[in-house]
Amino acid sequence: MKRCVLTIMTAGLMLGGTGVLPLLADEPEGRVHQRKENQQARIAQGVETGSLTARETANVEHKEANLNQEIRADRLANGGNLTNNEKRQINRQQNRLSRNIYRDKHNGVHQSR
Repeated sequence: MKRCVLTIMTAGLMLGGTGVLPLLADEPEGRVHQRKENQQARIAQGVETGSLTARETANVEHKEANLNQEIRADRLANGGNLTNNEKRQINRQQNRLSRNIYRDKHNGVHQSR
């Protein structure tokens, strides 16, 4: 009986304290979210400096929105999680989007202020 109570208390501390929750932030799904935030910051910086035109901004924002919708649909289909294949596919799509952002920001075309 003591062993059962001790196990339950330990599990409760791990879930409620700092045991399991920090590990969840290191999961690839956390990286997907962080990468999305970083790319949004890069887009905002490009708009602010004028290195992204309105058309370029709309284009990358549209692609970002489509990717976010795909991620939501994948998570809905899998009970809130992404499969390893989905994570790989999302990573490839984020790489492609990142290259698009870079090219658009460095193509020499600037938004007039």
